[in-house]
Amino acid sequence: MPSIHFWPVALDRLLFLNGQVILATQPIFAIIEPRYMNKAFVEEMKGLLVSEKAKLEGELGRFAHRNPKAIEEDFDVNFPNLGDKEDENASEVATYSDNLSLEDELEKQLRDVLSAMKMIEAGTYGTCKYCKQEIAEARLRARPTSSSCVECKKTLTQEV
Repeated sequence: MPSIHFWPVALDRLLFLNGQVILATQPIFAIIEPRYMNKAFVEEMKGLLVSEKAKLEGELGRFAHRNPKAIEEDFDVNFPNLGDKEDENASEVATYSDNLSLEDELEKQLRDVLSAMKMIEAGTYGTCKYCKQEIAEARLRARPTSSSCVECKKTLTQEV
């Protein structure tokens, strides 16, 4: 929940200040500052993200190699060499095709993990990128790479 500093908020002719109703002569707006995540919780999430990064890189390393020419984290699928017979060639193509789609999904997950780790370093982890409100701790525990709150995600995916 964001903290509201001691600037009063006017609603019509009533003015609320720290839960007290006082008279208002003109509208005054609140300055709302986001509350920052608990440091212990952020460190816990950072540990989960580091282990998830290692797991994803290990899985990708089983059937792909890092692209040394890529600017960002990128892997290329290795083409399997099972033999020269027609059925072996068909198996190679099928395996390669399966590995391409798996590589794509794992790379997306890895990008999300790296993005969350950058947000931790920047001090913005746990803040919704759309509404700038704090993301619920339960959501971050369920999906540590979340960059939006449940409400904004529902709006984006038309689940309102």
